[in-house]
Amino acid sequence: MANGILHKIPLFSTLVTSTAVKCSKSSFNSSLRHAYGRHICNCSSAVSVSQQQQRQPQIRSPQLVALEYADLSIPHIVCEELGALRVRQHVNPLSSCLSIPVEPPNWEDVFEDPKLPLVVDIGSGSGRFLMWLAKRNLGSKNYMGLEIRKKLVTRAEKWVKELALSNIHFMFANASISFKQLISTYPGPLMLVSVLCPDPHFKKRHHKRRIVQKPLVEAIVDSLMPGGQVFIQSDVLEVAVDMRKYFDAESDKLVHVDNFEPDLVCDDEGWLMGNPMGIRTEREIHAEFEGAKIYRRMYQKLS
Repeated sequence: MANGILHKIPLFSTLVTSTAVKCSKSSFNSSLRHAYGRHICNCSSAVSVSQQQQRQPQIRSPQLVALEYADLSIPHIVCEELGALRVRQHVNPLSSCLSIPVEPPNWEDVFEDPKLPLVVDIGSGSGRFLMWLAKRNLGSKNYMGLEIRKKLVTRAEKWVKELALSNIHFMFANASISFKQLISTYPGPLMLVSVLCPDPHFKKRHHKRRIVQKPLVEAIVDSLMPGGQVFIQSDVLEVAVDMRKYFDAESDKLVHVDNFEPDLVCDDEGWLMGNPMGIRTEREIHAEFEGAKIYRRMYQKLS
């Protein structure tokens, strides 16, 4: 059954680049730590101490982000005017202002062709990850980013306008509340949903704020087209394990892609060893620069 699915929809694994790093288990050093805001994570590191010491001190992760997204060619003046934002890193998705479902847009107003397969990024942040993909798939896929920090949505929409992209849209929306209602009105099929490095909400009493919860997972799985995919990742092991638990529980509807896609290799714990999307998120770049391991899983819906 799984092999049959591959012919219905092109896997995102075809976007794997030759630069994807495949680290062996022995290359991880659990004594290293990396920062997530003010929190210090004790996750395994993908880089040894000696490798970290060899890094050139003048290179900083924001420069690496700029290099990775150079192809976007966002006009320099726009970057200067809109690039620097003071945005709260942690937002409470359970607050009253985020507890009301947003109204679906008029899809014909936001996409040139609203019947194309849709890719949704939950927690889209700055949006450059989606813009990079949208620019390369004009006329074949639509992209939608859902984000609960309004300033980021406003800036992303201005960047989209400057880039003249007609296949991408960002919304100020709490996916936990609005995802099902939004997707149910979309005229085309839901091809892929990604949840990439979401807010970890480290404190135990705040775990209920984490975006990946059973109701959202069920809504995602039910909304996906046969052969549609889910891609999750985090640089925080605890968060990655938590997300994996929910999606692994849908084993009657989802299968992990390494079961039938030989190009996607997992380590001994079942985490994908490379990024199958062809581009890293900004958080991913920062985390790997600090020596962190990225924990990834990718699922495909059975027909």
